[in-house]
Amino acid sequence: MNKSKLAIGLFVAGTLTAVFGLVILFVGPIIIDDQIVKNLVIDPENEVSYTMWKDIPVPFFMSVYFFNILNPTEFLAGEKPMVEQRGPYVYRKRLQKQNITFHPNHTVSYLEYRSYFFEPSMSVGNESDVVTIPNMLVLGAAVMMDNMPHAVRLLLSATFKSFKEGPFLSKSVGELMWGYDSKLVDFLNKWFPGMLPSTGKFGLFSEFNNSNTGMFTVHTGKDDIRLIHKVNSWNGLTKLIYWKTPQCNMINGTAGQMWPPFMTKESTLPFYSPDACRSLELVYQREGIMKGIPLYRFVAPKTMLANGSDYAPNEGFCPCRQSGLLNVSSCRSNAPVFISQPHFYNADPVLLDYVQGLQPTEDEHGLFIDIHPETGVPLNVSIRLQLNLYMKKVSGITETGKISEVVMPMIWFEENGYMDGAIVKTFHTNLVLLPMVMVYMQYCFLGLGLATVLGAVLLHYSGKIIKCERTVIPDASVSTSSSEQTPLIQDHVD
Repeated sequence: MNKSKLAIGLFVAGTLTAVFGLVILFVGPIIIDDQIVKNLVIDPENEVSYTMWKDIPVPFFMSVYFFNILNPTEFLAGEKPMVEQRGPYVYRKRLQKQNITFHPNHTVSYLEYRSYFFEPSMSVGNESDVVTIPNMLVLGAAVMMDNMPHAVRLLLSATFKSFKEGPFLSKSVGELMWGYDSKLVDFLNKWFPGMLPSTGKFGLFSEFNNSNTGMFTVHTGKDDIRLIHKVNSWNGLTKLIYWKTPQCNMINGTAGQMWPPFMTKESTLPFYSPDACRSLELVYQREGIMKGIPLYRFVAPKTMLANGSDYAPNEGFCPCRQSGLLNVSSCRSNAPVFISQPHFYNADPVLLDYVQGLQPTEDEHGLFIDIHPETGVPLNVSIRLQLNLYMKKVSGITETGKISEVVMPMIWFEENGYMDGAIVKTFHTNLVLLPMVMVYMQYCFLGLGLATVLGAVLLHYSGKIIKCERTVIPDASVSTSSSEQTPLIQDHVD
């Protein structure tokens, strides 16, 4: 075959291969992003993603830790309380969306039911373990009645005595979690309906088990993927009524399970939490990798639970105490209840001076969410919050003794879940390996194309060189012959 024709053929083939590589280079990411968008939209036709959204396949657990009071008698006499952390008591959490209704404006409404099942093998102890914590019914009500007439406070104290309710409870973990029989609770529900959050047994989590988090209406992302999972309304409300400023009453972000795709390091994770009665927002901390999948870690900033003095936008959540405490009394029947991070992590250090036995660390008590930035899907979640009761001595209510004013930690809990098993393999294959293969392909085609073009050029010029050499050799012989004759002519002339 003529080398010139071969070089032309190789040049054309190499150019086409390189162009194909360039096309993949620019079009590939668009194709991948388009597939991500199509597969993430909340739509029953997206069988895999819709099933994951409806019935979350990732195992979720709630680990509960109690602050067992070691010196209740001394505490009642005015000494600093001393606590010992007990637990974790671990519960498997099941989430399931029901009453799913799609709307013409590209939103979907649902009720998400949650149920908890005790996991003895993962727990340090059993639900039969007895712990001592403050009696919220007594010490909480005492603070609520602090500004009432003295006679009313005396009557309340007499009521406590008649029902044999003291300042502390020593009950099993199961009773404290899911409820226990109380004649005082029955009395209050009969004569003061609505005063307590529950109408049956009284327990710290009695409202949570086999219940829903309210009617959420979220965007499906079908019209705009940037809106996917964002809350349109909650229980028919587009804003809350608990707080003092419009900003604090805003319902921002998602329902806290997934976020819009294509995140950057400047992105944040806003979400609405019915349990905290407000919207929260996490910020980017660092990159990471989990089982080969790239992730961004988002954490709670110190400003999230800061008081109005330290962070002006939070003024609407007041009346406030020290930074690191969220007053949720406005959505908890006016009970003096505060939410914080466990062991007062990221809170005003003075809170640690009031209670003995607390040791906050970021690894054990900081909350975080690890997100796959391309899809907005959480890979690893750990939400940690602490429930605290504000208590003090109240004149006329003898059950409060000489208790010093204190924000007393009662329990803290961690809700965590992470991708594992087959779902991780599927996620890794579709969203890590396939895009990586496409990246390698584009560079392979580019490299192969350029190498072929270069080879064609070299082949073409090598052919020219050989041709030139063949042309130059006869000329040289003629030149030599002429030079040999020159001396003869000269001799003849001489």
